[in-house]
Amino acid sequence: MAPLGTLPQRDASRKSPINKTGVLTLTGFGIKVRMQSGHLEIEDGLGPDRRKFRLARVGHGLKRLVCISEDGFATLSALKWLADVGVSFTVLNRNGKLLFASGPTAPNDARLRRFQALALGNGVGLEICRKLIDAKLEGQERLVRERFHDSIAAQEIAELRDKLKTADTAEAIRWLEAHAAVAYFGVLRNVSVLWPKADLLRIPEHWHLAGSRQSPLSGGPRLAVTPVHAILNYCFALCESECRLALTALGLDPGLGLGLHTDTPNRVLWRWTFSNQCAPAWRAG
Repeated sequence: MAPLGTLPQRDASRKSPINKTGVLTLTGFGIKVRMQSGHLEIEDGLGPDRRKFRLARVGHGLKRLVCISEDGFATLSALKWLADVGVSFTVLNRNGKLLFASGPTAPNDARLRRFQALALGNGVGLEICRKLIDAKLEGQERLVRERFHDSIAAQEIAELRDKLKTADTAEAIRWLEAHAAVAYFGVLRNVSVLWPKADLLRIPEHWHLAGSRQSPLSGGPRLAVTPVHAILNYCFALCESECRLALTALGLDPGLGLGLHTDTPNRVLWRWTFSNQCAPAWRAG
């Protein structure tokens, strides 16, 4: 007897929700991360863009699961699945604040953490701060000079960077970093943002430029009112989560600073290297 039909097959050409670097980003409301028949089942999105898919334990290609939402759930069995296959899980709110980050951890070594704590007082921490800020300012200078073609701001940052060599306290390094940020973001605020011509009539006037790093809603970088700085806040939150995951994987304490923002709430080790003053300069450096 001839078969009446064939079973429906999954379209092999359908694009994977996981990007080429192994990152899967979840957005929307009612997000679900759970186990079904041994597979990780994920549901996210809004309305017609709602999606639901499953990942097998082998061959999934997932390295980072990033959730930008405060509505939904992840079951304990799903978290165990992520831990077993070495996938990091990060949760951000819609303002770009890091709420939760988990990933592989190293064995707790008290000696390593003791060296970390002593670094602030024996000069090692100060040298680490100096080298990292030097790399950051080098990137800012290069970006301002080569991309924005502002030789005056670039020279100002270069002079501040040169003073790092003789900066002998965390306060001095912080002062130089802050003044370099003023010069850097002073150039960035006037950069034009390109929009599709079809959308120009719907774009607010203050979105045509990168704009000020200071938001009128918060008096600081938080709660950005321009797309450029909103994207920067999101990127910095991702960088903070990566920083936390890397430190934890090495057995270090993310809450123990090295001098620039030490012993203050809501800070992590070396967080200032990805702080709101960093902008794209860290990548350029």
